[in-house]
Amino acid sequence: MRWSVGLRKHGRRMAVILLPLCLLLGHLTGAYQLALITRLDALIYDTRLRLTLPGTLDERVVIVDIDEKSLAEVGHWPWGRDQLAHLTQRLFDEYGIRALGFDVLFSEADTSSGLHSLQDLARSTFQDDPWFAQRVQQLGEQLNYDRRFARVLAQRPVVLGYYFSSDREGRRKGVLPAPVLDSHALPAQGLRVLEWDGYGASLPELAAAAPLAGFFNSVTDEDGVVRSLPLLARYQGQYYESLALALYRAAQGRPEVLPVLAPGAGQVVPVLEGLRLSGPGLQQVIPVDERGTTLVPFRGPGGPQGGSYRYLSAVDVLQGRAPAEVLRGRIVLVGSTSPGLLDLRATPVGQTYPGVESHANVVSGLLDQRLAVRPDYALGYEALVLLLVGGWLAWVLPRVSAVMALCWGALTGVAVVGLNVGLYQAAGLVFPLASAVLLVLLALMLNMSYGYLVESRAKRRLANVFGTYVPPELVDQMLLAPERYSMRAASRELTVMFCDMRGFTRLSEGLSPEALQDLLNSLFSRLTLCIRRHQGTIDKYMGDCVMAFWGAPVAQDDHAAKAVAAALDMVAEVAAFNQARQALGQAPISVGIGLNTGLMRVGDMGSDLRRSYTVIGDAVNLASRLEGLSKLYGVSVVASETTRQQATGVGQWLALDRVRVQGKEGAVTIFSPGPWAPFGALPGLSTDQAQAWDQFLLAYRSKDWPVCEQLLENLQKTECLVGLCQLFAQRLSRFQQHPPADDWDGVTGLDTK
Repeated sequence: MRWSVGLRKHGRRMAVILLPLCLLLGHLTGAYQLALITRLDALIYDTRLRLTLPGTLDERVVIVDIDEKSLAEVGHWPWGRDQLAHLTQRLFDEYGIRALGFDVLFSEADTSSGLHSLQDLARSTFQDDPWFAQRVQQLGEQLNYDRRFARVLAQRPVVLGYYFSSDREGRRKGVLPAPVLDSHALPAQGLRVLEWDGYGASLPELAAAAPLAGFFNSVTDEDGVVRSLPLLARYQGQYYESLALALYRAAQGRPEVLPVLAPGAGQVVPVLEGLRLSGPGLQQVIPVDERGTTLVPFRGPGGPQGGSYRYLSAVDVLQGRAPAEVLRGRIVLVGSTSPGLLDLRATPVGQTYPGVESHANVVSGLLDQRLAVRPDYALGYEALVLLLVGGWLAWVLPRVSAVMALCWGALTGVAVVGLNVGLYQAAGLVFPLASAVLLVLLALMLNMSYGYLVESRAKRRLANVFGTYVPPELVDQMLLAPERYSMRAASRELTVMFCDMRGFTRLSEGLSPEALQDLLNSLFSRLTLCIRRHQGTIDKYMGDCVMAFWGAPVAQDDHAAKAVAAALDMVAEVAAFNQARQALGQAPISVGIGLNTGLMRVGDMGSDLRRSYTVIGDAVNLASRLEGLSKLYGVSVVASETTRQQATGVGQWLALDRVRVQGKEGAVTIFSPGPWAPFGALPGLSTDQAQAWDQFLLAYRSKDWPVCEQLLENLQKTECLVGLCQLFAQRLSRFQQHPPADDWDGVTGLDTK
């Protein structure tokens, strides 16, 4: 029931707030692509990554840099394989490194020694010279740099680098290593990982000497930034490992690699969610996304000055100038930071980031077992967050003020961001965040826009319509829920008041138009303030009369009590007004007030040319008749019995009479507020005197004229009852001369309006 009421009340605004949710879900399901969200997610990821960089030195991984200094001393790249053999031998034999990886490609034979030229001469120009052929054969072992390099690589934990490519021709060069995954460990459907159709790998001789190799491909996002590296790739149905993974395995004794598949036996192609390394002393699961990639755990800005890894110039290692303690027992990567060798990448932490350091970061992350990953269920997480956030905001925002809406929106945004960051920090899970943040912002913007453009217009219309009728505090209350209030006519129980200035015609004859205008404006201003002070609605001003009612447009349970309190306040205000007039030598003014509570029609009524928010009905007419009786009964306020019954807490009431007014068949008991009401219309009336008056009315209605005369004689001594006593004394005199009929019920019939 409460949900249906809320939907009726806030349905349109909720629908407006849910619009961005539908828009974002369309993007999420792939119906269309919103590039803005992709860019924002990348920006958020990069910002979060930079804010959480360790910024510390990892001494376990060292980079031997083919830098500008090395190129200047040794010569341009590529170097002779004899230099690389010397470098490799020195790293293992003299510096005692743990494992070595080459972020360098060896797909071309080394001809720098001139051996090929000598062999060509032996086969052509000097083919008839046995000594020359013999000498070339003797020099072959010494000048075959590829073979020398292969001998150094053999039986050492060395990983050679290669690359995969995708082109129509599927070019292939060199020899690939053995696949890392055994086909028996794979599902029949295969894995949904990155796939290539070409490669460039090491020379057969080198590949045979160093059978462990890894590809050094990276994944470039749409904005040209490298954030991920694949750990596993497929080529012609076989699965191969990356340079970083192969180097880590080489350092750990080459543990076996097994796939970890996400639950879901019904999937056409199983989803890869991790790689399990299993070997002596090592059981480790490496999280990867369904493409077999992992996010690079960058440690710092990168480069020799970045402070994340030690960079040693390759020439210093070749010359034996590198400090041994820096290299001993370390995992070493050979790569280049020289711009001329084109191994610089744009990354979240730098626009010219060395590619070799990206692999070093992955090795470091594998050592720490802290690789972050976008899990395969990231899409479901994003959809769930969007639905929860969208539903929550659509429910709460229409129900609160603008300030509270901003507070709830901010708290929701903080909760979404906090959950996202918490999962990243605690579990290394990278979930999309841009869509949820964008949803919060759009929901707030649409909520505010709707409130300003639609509801504010409705509120302004409401204020314009009711502002002249209703006290400002009630208008403010109405503006909190303008949809609840309208000008449409409705039947409601209300309390209506008529207040008329007595003797206005006689008074106006002696005043100029300007003076009369000032008098009315001054008096009506005072009376209007009294009505508004007690939350009444001004209906209209009719000459010297003001009409008001309580209980609409804002419902009031105590509308009768408020109306009576306003009437007594108006009587006191007129008394104060008369004191000011008497001080100026001006004649006093008196007013008569009629109050009635009952069912009446309230709403916007009138003609096409002029309409007003008013009340009509028999209950309204009765209040008008009661106002006319105030002068007859000598009191300022006359109220019906229904008003007296509902005006609880007002004080003592004085019954005046039972009357039958013109146009109404039923009798009405009329009352006036008693002496206990503030600024009462009958000051000075004691409880005993009020009881004596009730006894008089009882005797009067019983036609016990002697008792009436006796009680009336005593009551006439009460100043505030003089007018009432005179009225009933005249009636007693008339009834004694002309007794009423036997069926007389004590009701006074009145034939005047």
